[in-house]
Amino acid sequence: MKISKKNIAKPFLKWAGGKTQLIEQIEKQFPQTLKNTPFTYIEPFVGSGAVLFWILEHYPNINRAIINDINTDLTNTYDSIKFDVERLINILSIWEFEYHSISENEEKKKEYYYNKRSLFNLRSSNQTTQSALFIFLNRTCFNGLYRVNKNNEFNVPIGSYKKPQICNKENLLAVAEILQGVEILNGDFAETLKYANANSFFYFDPPYKPLNQTSSFNSYSKNEFDDTEQIRLKEFCEILEEQGHQWILSNSDVKGKDPHNNFFDDLYSSFNIFRVNARRNINANPEKRGELTELLISNIAYPHEPEFKYGLR
Repeated sequence: MKISKKNIAKPFLKWAGGKTQLIEQIEKQFPQTLKNTPFTYIEPFVGSGAVLFWILEHYPNINRAIINDINTDLTNTYDSIKFDVERLINILSIWEFEYHSISENEEKKKEYYYNKRSLFNLRSSNQTTQSALFIFLNRTCFNGLYRVNKNNEFNVPIGSYKKPQICNKENLLAVAEILQGVEILNGDFAETLKYANANSFFYFDPPYKPLNQTSSFNSYSKNEFDDTEQIRLKEFCEILEEQGHQWILSNSDVKGKDPHNNFFDDLYSSFNIFRVNARRNINANPEKRGELTELLISNIAYPHEPEFKYGLR
């Protein structure tokens, strides 16, 4: 896949658990064969696409790229950028101007935000407008959090940003360009297996297992990604292992919060488990943001050791 160097695509969303900060650690664990062999890249939980955009820029020998997510609002937004980016930019530009023009009036800002949130939850707009609403809410809500209730209604309150950037035209155009070579799926992660071939590499960034009851940010679809789903994902990774596919998976380090919690250590005991430094910036309490460890799990024989190896600090 040939990628233009005019503008480098970056995530167009703020996203809980986005991987921009961990790219270097993740890349160190990639199979060495990826550098010189054509391969298929598959990302079953694409989220904000940080790893996707990075790998497409740095690995021109990717001959096919597949992304997937269960969140239909998210994948529709990827589709809108891919197929209708100019109209999307026009809508967002207008909304950015309108929102910035009332930046000094908190009541008007709230009214504007909650009107857009209500319109989004009606889901009666055309796809491009609905995608613009998705991006607008992401850029203006509290901490860029995406959360829905059981009725699939977005319920995050307004954020405190005075004049947030709502329309990054240059980046949206760069994302649109790079997505021309990407296949976008909307469904269960297990369905991505049918797109694998003899030389496929999977990167998984599933909804993280919460570190505690108040830190759950994984309700980005109406169906919760609970422990049963985490176990099903591990079983899927075992299938990939049996079929000879290489994979890396990220998740929260629940043991770092509770030394007696061996959920992932037991679940993935037959694979490589490493702990790496990360920062968590999404929390209602600023004092609870900051350094922590996250997990990188893989079936790959690691050429490098991350900063923290399993069992060592």
